[in-house]
Amino acid sequence: MTPLEAFLTPLARLAAKHPDVEGAVVWAEGDEWQAQDDTTELLDAEEIAFYAEGLLAEGFSLIWQAYAPVEHPKDPDHILLMFWQGTAPPPPGPQEGWVVMAEGRWHAGAV
Repeated sequence: MTPLEAFLTPLARLAAKHPDVEGAVVWAEGDEWQAQDDTTELLDAEEIAFYAEGLLAEGFSLIWQAYAPVEHPKDPDHILLMFWQGTAPPPPGPQEGWVVMAEGRWHAGAV
């Protein structure tokens, strides 16, 4: 298994275990995280790891975080995929009522 495959495996397993979870993509712009645009559609569970793999292969870095409601901390509602090149701001923390139930970080060039 390659380092990239090892990194993506927990993300793919999480999405497979929770097929209703959706993925949202954001990008680092300066010192903030921004959604791609107002019309960005959410990724279906089976698309999440595939989408991430393509951008990581292109040299982007990624932080992914699976968010769950506080009342059900083991049942993810959505996965945030944060991509950047160069340096990035720290990832946002969960908003009130949410917890980060799982996460991973891939820094391009670190492997």
